Amino acid sequence: MKAATTGSDLALRHDAVVPFAEPAGLRVTLRRLWRLKWGLVAAAVLLLIVASAALAPWVAPHDPLAVDIRHRLVPPAWMEGGSTRNLLGTDQVGRDLLARVIYGGRVSLVVGIVAVLISASIGVLLGLGAGYFGSRTDAVIMTLVNVMLTFPFVLLALAVIAVLGPSLPNMIAVLGIADWPLYARVIRAETLAIREREFILAGRALGMSHARIVFRQILPNLVSAIVVIATLQVARVIILESFLSFLGLGVQPPTPAWGNMLGEGRVYMLNSWWIAAFPGFAIFVTTLAINLMGNALRDWLDPHMKL
Repeated sequence: MKAATTGSDLALRHDAVVPFAEPAGLRVTLRRLWRLKWGLVAAAVLLLIVASAALAPWVAPHDPLAVDIRHRLVPPAWMEGGSTRNLLGTDQVGRDLLARVIYGGRVSLVVGIVAVLISASIGVLLGLGAGYFGSRTDAVIMTLVNVMLTFPFVLLALAVIAVLGPSLPNMIAVLGIADWPLYARVIRAETLAIREREFILAGRALGMSHARIVFRQILPNLVSAIVVIATLQVARVIILESFLSFLGLGVQPPTPAWGNMLGEGRVYMLNSWWIAAFPGFAIFVTTLAINLMGNALRDWLDPHMKL
C-alpha cells in the first residue's frame, strides 16, 4: 500500500508540473521575438508601405497625374514657400509629390512580388530536377545556370526591351527570368542532401512515384529556404526595377514609379532636390525593411540558430 501511495503521489506531482510547461514555452518565444525586434519593426514598416500602396486611391491626397503649372516646383510644407496642400511639394509640372510616391509604391511592389514568383517557380522546379535526377539532367540544367550567371543583366534587359519595347509586363518578364539561377543552385544543393536520407529511400522502396517523392517529400523540407531567398530577392528586384525605370527602360511616364521619378528629378537636383530625394528615400526605406525582415525570418526558420 505504501508503494502504491508513493506512485500515486509521484503521478500527482507530475500532473501538477504539466500546466507550467506552456508559460515556459511562451517565455522562450517572447525571448526569441525580442532578439528579432528589428525584424518585427521592419515588418510593421513594410506592412504600412504595402497598405498605403494598396489603398492609394483613398490615402493619396491628390491625383498623381493632375498637372498644375501654376504650382510647379513648390517646396515641401516645412520649407519657406511650402504649402500644407502639398506636404512633400510638387514636381516640375505641378503634380503632387506625395501622391506620386504613394502610387509609385504600387508599381515597385507589384514588380518585385510578381518577378520573384516567376523566378522562384522556374528556379525551384529546375533545382529539384537537377538535384533529384542528377546525371545528364543535372549537367544540362547547371550548364544553363552557368550561362545565365555569366550573361550581363543590363545586356539582357537592353536586348529584350529593345525588341519588345519598354513596358511593365516586359520589365517583369526580364526581372523574373534573370533571377531564377540563384534559386536553382540553392535548391539543387539542398535536394542532393535530402534525397539520400532514410525517408526518401523508404519512399523509393515502397514504390512511390518520382513526382510524389519530389513534391510531397522533398519540397516541403525546402519551403523555409525558398521563403527566405524570395523575401530577400524582392528588395533586389525593386532596386533593379528602379534602375531600369531610371534609364527609361521600365515604366514610362506619366505613370508614377519610383525609378522614373528619380530620372525626372535628377535634372532639378540643385534647385528642387525634393523631386528626386523622396522617391529615393522610399526605395531606401522599403528595401531596408525587406532586408531586415528577411534576415529575421532566416534566423527564425533556421533550426540551427539558437536565439
